[in-house]
Amino acid sequence: MNVDSRSSGVTFGTTDVEVVLGDITLLEVDAVVNAANSQLWMGAGVAGAIKRVGGQAIEDEAVRLGPIPVGESVVTSAGSLKARHVIHAAAMGPDLVTGGANIRKATETALLRAKEKSLSSIALPALGTGVGAFPLNEAARLMAQGVRDHCLQGTSLRKVIFAVLGQAAFAEFTEALKKAADEA
Repeated sequence: MNVDSRSSGVTFGTTDVEVVLGDITLLEVDAVVNAANSQLWMGAGVAGAIKRVGGQAIEDEAVRLGPIPVGESVVTSAGSLKARHVIHAAAMGPDLVTGGANIRKATETALLRAKEKSLSSIALPALGTGVGAFPLNEAARLMAQGVRDHCLQGTSLRKVIFAVLGQAAFAEFTEALKKAADEA
């Protein structure tokens, strides 16, 4: 799947934020975020796609850094991806169950890791909505608020992309982003 549609996006502080309908592994950004579990093994969904495109070395490096607490994030190289880094955001434990607090914390720590590395662009998937089965609209709301709050506090990030699959996810994240901007 190609990156084939974009919303108009919003700006928080000095950071442009947009929603992209398409494959996160195709984006040329400083870092892509992996929807990880706390053990950092990469199975299906976004993690599986990142491993397939970027290579086994990404998972090998991640597993050496784990396990990590749910909500935390670690940074690895990006293998064959167009991105330079993968930020593994543990939105769920090894049981693959998640909740709103985990998604919000994983979003925040992923953004913090990007800031610590002075990255200027990042792409995030819809954390917890695949194998974690968390409601898409609630994940979109929590993640949009987390990005807004991070950006308004000052960050190195100049571009944040929500890379999602499917029209429903695109609509939910676009709406959540607009609401987060209205509440800013």
